[in-house]
Amino acid sequence: MAVTVDMLVKKIKLEPVYTRPELLDKEITTSDISRPGLELAGYFDYYSPERVQLMGMKEWSYMMTMTPHNRYSVLKAMFKSETPALIVARDLEIPEEMIRAAKEGDTPIFQAHQATSSVSGEISWYLNSCLAERTSVHGVLIDIYGMGVLIQGDSGIGKSETGLELVKRGHRLVADDRVDIYAKDEETLWGEPAEILRHLLEIRGVGIIDVMSLYGASAVRNSSQVQLSIYLENFGQGKEFDRLGNGNEEIELQGVKIPRIRIPVKTGRNVSVVIEAAAMNHRAKQMGFDATQTFEDRLTNLITENGAN
Repeated sequence: MAVTVDMLVKKIKLEPVYTRPELLDKEITTSDISRPGLELAGYFDYYSPERVQLMGMKEWSYMMTMTPHNRYSVLKAMFKSETPALIVARDLEIPEEMIRAAKEGDTPIFQAHQATSSVSGEISWYLNSCLAERTSVHGVLIDIYGMGVLIQGDSGIGKSETGLELVKRGHRLVADDRVDIYAKDEETLWGEPAEILRHLLEIRGVGIIDVMSLYGASAVRNSSQVQLSIYLENFGQGKEFDRLGNGNEEIELQGVKIPRIRIPVKTGRNVSVVIEAAAMNHRAKQMGFDATQTFEDRLTNLITENGAN
């Protein structure tokens, strides 16, 4: 996903100091942020002009101790044509030499009201989300009680129909057919729909339906964390499925592992209710309420009592 300076400005709500329409179309190619400390001292080895430049109180205070000539010389060396933007936090004063150097280097300047650490966190979060590598998987992503559940399985097994039933039961559709997944960090997966399929659901025999129009805004989400994978599998002789809930199967996406539960599909089984229960049971385990462990403890106690008798 391409990110422009204009998109960042609108998301973080930055105030323009110097810019032009064509400068707002500059593309940001990396989520890394540069705090130009050594650069202000004239050390430009390993300088990364392609990063968004963020200036806080420390950098600004040192810069204001410099003579106007030295200040202009250093800023002119900092501002390259590939530099997306310079952001000055805390509404600090912008010296005239900075604007002059920015005009010559075709680099827009913006001000932020927040503290430098807050601005840095917001920019990093937004750029990491937008620029993270995406993986497209076949399935349906549903928000069930606030938990993102990825429903997968062979083509024609009933993933979209199950998703529709879950929407009817009050849960929210995130994506159908194609789910774009990316890692927000080392432990968090996030999923979103392809733009062309947003809020749409395809049901064999019915066609494409607009969930937003039919069921309202409360039935859809634009994105969701992916916390659990459900794999729908045809029930057949000889196939083994987890009966106690102590299986530890996992699936790895973008280097992040999430638990996977295999659910057999058979005539007469209400799969949507089973998935709903699986999601609630997974959340209960995360909160420390493990029904399998409770059963095993009771079984152990019963064996101990019988052995004593």
